[in-house]
Amino acid sequence: MKQSRLKAGCRIIGIDPGLASTGWGVLDCSGGKIKYIDHGNIETKAGAPRAERLFIIMKCFRSILDDYKPGKAAIETLYFGRNVSSAIPVAEARGIISAILAERGIPILELTPNAIKKGVVGLVKADKMQIQQMVKLILGLDEIPKPDHAADALGAAICVALNLKNGIIGYDKQP
Repeated sequence: MKQSRLKAGCRIIGIDPGLASTGWGVLDCSGGKIKYIDHGNIETKAGAPRAERLFIIMKCFRSILDDYKPGKAAIETLYFGRNVSSAIPVAEARGIISAILAERGIPILELTPNAIKKGVVGLVKADKMQIQQMVKLILGLDEIPKPDHAADALGAAICVALNLKNGIIGYDKQP
């Protein structure tokens, strides 16, 4: 991405997808500066049918996009350990979000959890508290953003904003 396009400003939404809890955070980048806009969490009830929970995520996420009108998106890739079946609902939520972003023509940059840790803290082995502290510091917030998923989403957006600012990554080609 060309520096001249960045000077005009860009709004980034970061997303940490999940079925129970989808975190989001919005930042503006302009003139080499990163400005915090807002963050939040979309929560669904564990006992509700999965289709209903996905519909809630879809409806809420569309509303967030309508309110903040981001031009770029950063989404955390799926990570799962031993239990593949627990990754399926997260993948479904991630799919809904990705489809909505594509529907709106918002370019998506996918980041692994390790890339976000490295981009925000500088260490691949950073823990959640280190990420949250750096998010607070970088954005000049009075306290750590809550809940955790929203802080992670802000971390994804920060990672992209810092890399865009330095001309390291662009959105011209989708991953």
